[in-house]
Amino acid sequence: MSKLIVSFRKPFLVGSLVFLLLILVAGCSGSKNDAGKNTNATNPSTTADQPAEGGTFTYGRPASVTSFDLHNQITSNNAFAIDKVFEPLVAFNSDGKIVDWLAESHSISADGLTYTFVLRDGLKFSNGTGVTAKDAVFSIQRHLNVGGPLAIAAKVASLSAKDEKTLVIKLKAPYTPFISELSNFSNGILPKGFGGVSEKEFFKNPVGTGPFVVKKWDSAGDLTFSKNKYYWQKGKPYIDELVYKLIEDDSQAINQLKAGAIDAIESVALENVNELKQGTDTKVATNGSWVTEQLFFNTLDKHFSDVHVRRALALALDRNGLTNAVTFGFAKPANSLLPPAIPYNTNDTIKALSFDTNAAKAELAKSKFPNGFSTKLLIASGNNSRTQEAQIIQAAAKTIGIDIQIESVELASFRERFFAYDFSAMINSGQADSPEANSILAFQTDPEGFSKSYWTHYTNNEVTKLLHEGQKTPDGEERAGIYAKLQQILADEVPYIPLYYPDILKGVRSSIDGLIVLPNNSVRFEDVRVKGN
Repeated sequence: MSKLIVSFRKPFLVGSLVFLLLILVAGCSGSKNDAGKNTNATNPSTTADQPAEGGTFTYGRPASVTSFDLHNQITSNNAFAIDKVFEPLVAFNSDGKIVDWLAESHSISADGLTYTFVLRDGLKFSNGTGVTAKDAVFSIQRHLNVGGPLAIAAKVASLSAKDEKTLVIKLKAPYTPFISELSNFSNGILPKGFGGVSEKEFFKNPVGTGPFVVKKWDSAGDLTFSKNKYYWQKGKPYIDELVYKLIEDDSQAINQLKAGAIDAIESVALENVNELKQGTDTKVATNGSWVTEQLFFNTLDKHFSDVHVRRALALALDRNGLTNAVTFGFAKPANSLLPPAIPYNTNDTIKALSFDTNAAKAELAKSKFPNGFSTKLLIASGNNSRTQEAQIIQAAAKTIGIDIQIESVELASFRERFFAYDFSAMINSGQADSPEANSILAFQTDPEGFSKSYWTHYTNNEVTKLLHEGQKTPDGEERAGIYAKLQQILADEVPYIPLYYPDILKGVRSSIDGLIVLPNNSVRFEDVRVKGN
């Protein structure tokens, strides 16, 4: 997974959803490069009255960047800075389609075991040195050695540089999600041997192939990037500087955007969307998402280890009502944790536990706590939507005798708490990092994985078996059947309650053109131009 989060994967969030048709790169043939051809309603045109090049673009974000070590990071605050500096061999565009990126082409052998990538001509790192296949070998090998939160799950038999431009990866066994996983930010390419400096020094001043270079960085505050003059997409980025400005409060972010103090904001409270859309000087950039807003249960908790308690809460909660109340029509109620923009989603066919208070009371009566109990619900402060969701869940639980106290804590404390299993229930989002069902399913169902089933510690041997089958089964009907079974088990046992699928929303000044919103909630800035520069 996915991962990112907190808004992890963060976080991500909207009207009627326009979901994307995802086209996976599968099978044995190489793909054509269409990087840079990705079109978007906000792409720049070349007419004389369009925004000019140069200048500084300031982007408001709710959390600071604390690390550029791409192999050890997972949260969106870091991931969406790392992906501006480091780039992978393949990437995905705004339609969720895998495209060649640093590789000009790739091919997969018929047996699914050998992956061959040919690098683009003239690729350079931001320090001006050339990029070779040996750099790619070093980068992927380091990721294999580190593991990290987004570890490469494929069983890699060998990595080799066939020549200066050609990388060959051989697997021990077929692993269908591999090409998609290589598009993750965590598989960016860095210089062999960290360019001759220590790891610690390298990640303080990272060198990559991305459109931007770290210029000034406060790990507890703002981050300023400058343009990479060696960037492989000629002429880009158009802006000279990109500033990540820390604004932790939603309301402050909106006010600064409306006042023109910043050019765009990463996180838009849903109640403010229409205001920005109708504003004279603001607009909203949007895309379908790979995100699912969810209520998570710690299955190590004495109450939520009981499946009947979890089912009772699922039955007590009116997800349609919650979605309408909280998202102002900018999201679709969720039945599965797999977003509709990801292949093999069964949201419209799955048998989910639907709103039925009497059935909820009957389900609770089967539990070890038939007379109800008191518990706590953890949320991050400063997020109005999450606060509303918590209040609605609290009210629903009360109807069946469960008393919920809402714990609203600062974001850093929130993360520390759920990483340490120091919670009974919490609200967060889950999101895929790549256009692959395994991305989010593995992150949320594998009890032995990095996230221990997204810190719920949910364990079900049948789910684990299906997860592994899905990883080795080629795309097609058989794989779809595996993931349908897996999603149904999750809907029956509810280690988490999917709440809704939000669109990706970015508040933007009207003077901005060329902002590309990706379905993983990240943004590409290389096409951005600012009026008045």
